[in-house]
Amino acid sequence: MTYDHIMVRFGELSTKGKNKKDFIRVLANNIKNALRDFSNVSIETRFDHIYVVLNGNDPDPIIEILQDVSGIHSLSLVYKTDPDIENLKKVSLELIQKEAGQTFKVKAKRADKTYPIISEDIIRHVAGVILANTNLKVDVHNPDILLSIEIRQEGAYVFCKTYPAAGGYPLGVGGKIMHMLSGGIDSPVAAYLLMRRGIKIECIHFASPPYTNVGVIEKLKDILSKLNKYQPEIRLNIIPFTKIQEEIYRNADESYAITIMRRMMFRLADRLAHRRRCPAISSGESVGQVASQTLESMYTINEVTSLPVLRPVVAMDKVDIIKLARKIDTYDISIRPFEDCCTIFAPKSPKTKPSLEKAKEFEEKFDYETLINEALDNAEVIYVKKEDELF
Repeated sequence: MTYDHIMVRFGELSTKGKNKKDFIRVLANNIKNALRDFSNVSIETRFDHIYVVLNGNDPDPIIEILQDVSGIHSLSLVYKTDPDIENLKKVSLELIQKEAGQTFKVKAKRADKTYPIISEDIIRHVAGVILANTNLKVDVHNPDILLSIEIRQEGAYVFCKTYPAAGGYPLGVGGKIMHMLSGGIDSPVAAYLLMRRGIKIECIHFASPPYTNVGVIEKLKDILSKLNKYQPEIRLNIIPFTKIQEEIYRNADESYAITIMRRMMFRLADRLAHRRRCPAISSGESVGQVASQTLESMYTINEVTSLPVLRPVVAMDKVDIIKLARKIDTYDISIRPFEDCCTIFAPKSPKTKPSLEKAKEFEEKFDYETLINEALDNAEVIYVKKEDELF
């Protein structure tokens, strides 16, 4: 006897009311796409769970993949069987004998209320046969083995193993956002958090050759290939930023350079977001980390766009951001010594409380609109796909 299904639980998705069926449909499609290399796996969709029918496949690699699919709260490796109580006793005994441990607890859920035996009696019957035929002892508080039984209209599901998953919402149900990807530690983490909430990302990056190294672009591709685990295809828009930066340093006080630079970046992100039908912009900014991320700076910088700006890591400590970067395997890539344009052009004494009026004064000294349009027209587009396929 071997486990033949994986039970997929929705978690937060269960609260969506009338929209729940649409969320489940998206999640089922995402699961199918994630498991497309397993040709004979099938998906059964129900209102309270999704079931992956293994059809003889090794469950371990499938569970590992599903743990990274946003919208899944947890997974259980289950055996589907006839709900007859004598059969349940036999199946439960056989499955629990394969588990390591000295204590156990039986948990039963009678989702099918027409089933003639109440949950407490199911527990009593099954626990009794386990006690009579094994050396296991009951521990209701901290058991080594938790054997669970769920009775549903289509049958009974028996399982001992449950695995945590990403949680959040299915990718795509939250729309698409224009994400500012710098190549540092924070912005990939922010991208992951957005995807976990069901938002697809499209990335914009500002390149300043010859001041920035071509290795930055390779670095970005490698970061996105890690994020492909959560979104199989990501579009990267590389914006030539050299002329704009040179004009900023030619016309603005050095202390305002980073403020003007960020205002131009947000203008570019805003224009591209409208072109690409993204209703919002996002970034990896965290309050107070650098001069452009004080509240006063954010106010002055945000003034150039009317789009919502999401900052998923805005209140996170750097230590927590690094911890999450390690979890999603982007940290070692992010710390490669290839500097982006913000680092190379960073002023020695940037304004931490820049004046909006002063920023506008500096901008009036050069024709940034023409430069912005030229940069957008000369953008390079790269698609980073799962399995490192680039085109």
